[in-house]
Amino acid sequence: MLSVETSISEHLQELENPFDSLASDYDKWFEGEGKLIFSIEAQCVREFAPLLPQPRMEIGVGTGRFAEVMGTGYGLDPSSQALGLAHNRDISCIQAMGEKSPFAGGSFGTITLITTLCFVLSSEEVLREAHRLLSDDGKLVVGLIPKDSQWGKLYESKKEESHPVYKNATFRSYQDVCTLLESTGFGIERVLSTLFQAPGKVEVFEYPRESYSPEAGFVALLADKLKNGEEAII
Repeated sequence: MLSVETSISEHLQELENPFDSLASDYDKWFEGEGKLIFSIEAQCVREFAPLLPQPRMEIGVGTGRFAEVMGTGYGLDPSSQALGLAHNRDISCIQAMGEKSPFAGGSFGTITLITTLCFVLSSEEVLREAHRLLSDDGKLVVGLIPKDSQWGKLYESKKEESHPVYKNATFRSYQDVCTLLESTGFGIERVLSTLFQAPGKVEVFEYPRESYSPEAGFVALLADKLKNGEEAII
């Protein structure tokens, strides 16, 4: 596996990303308006933590908020400014695109993608890269805001208004993500749903519920890396 001390190639270090100018404001959201929302989502994905082998890496780590609560030691993201904040949370950071990383195959026990698939250039290619990076008994965690949920509809409206964060996002339904996982070599092991309160009305903490619920604003999936010839069970 690539050592954190290994120099990243010059072209990766110089990647430009629109999130660079938004990283600081984005990170402040977790301590202000989004504090309770984040705690609800974090509790959901943290339920999987005891099942996740090390080492762990988050693709689309951003400023490292989810990686920190998940005990994820490595983070990959194209935004240098976001990675600077993640580094301050003791996460070993690599600047790269999720579709192609500098790590050897089988380098990680766990890969996480928390609200990342909606922002990447190719969800399929990112999932194929995650499959390559995982060890044979590796686990994948995907956190998503379903397109057809009340929260998904909110962010879709922001996209239509050319919101700087969401204008290039592609939100997907839960079933779409399940299909993507199956087509890229993953089998879903467990699903949790949370954030049942409506946008603008999040007032109390929620614990996640087992299985997928169409009423949930946040859904987390735990998936296994399938071996050649092994069939997914959804």
